Amino acid sequence: MSTKRTIEIFSAGCPACQETIDLVNRVACPSCEVRVLDMNEPDTAARAKALGVRSVPAVAIDGRLAGCCAGRGPEESTLRAAGLGAA
Repeated sequence: MSTKRTIEIFSAGCPACQETIDLVNRVACPSCEVRVLDMNEPDTAARAKALGVRSVPAVAIDGRLAGCCAGRGPEESTLRAAGLGAA
């Protein structure tokens, strides 16, 4: 018997999120339980924050943020370097 995997997709309902949902559903194996989570829901947003989600779409597998989804998102230093906050 194969081990059940839990796949969480954090989505904001945008076209890019839908592409990720379609990709995960296409690649998922029969033992994968795929859940699409709406980032507009407070419980989902809290779960995403706990996992380190900084932008969507994002995918977690068995409670760990996938490497492709880690370390993304806006950072103050990068935005300032691009000119944000400068007159």
